[in-house]
Amino acid sequence: MTPAQAIDDLRRRLADGLAQIDPHHRLLGRPVSYRVIDGHMLEITYRDVTGIAEAEVLGVKRLIGQDCFCTVSPQTAEQIIVRFVVPLK
Repeated sequence: MTPAQAIDDLRRRLADGLAQIDPHHRLLGRPVSYRVIDGHMLEITYRDVTGIAEAEVLGVKRLIGQDCFCTVSPQTAEQIIVRFVVPLK
């Protein structure tokens, strides 16, 4: 699978499954960006997130279906940025 195909597959899985694992719409509908890092990793960034629970992070990791890293950092006093970094295989 090419990196472009892997990215399309991840986008589709997230679009199809996010509604089930994100009942409070903390990630669903938020601005999201995808960025390839060094041709080997994909960074998925959700902005303007009001909060995130561990269950939602684990749900996204299950949707991604492979080992990935998640970081949460402040964006403003009321909003955070949630980043998932996924290896492209």
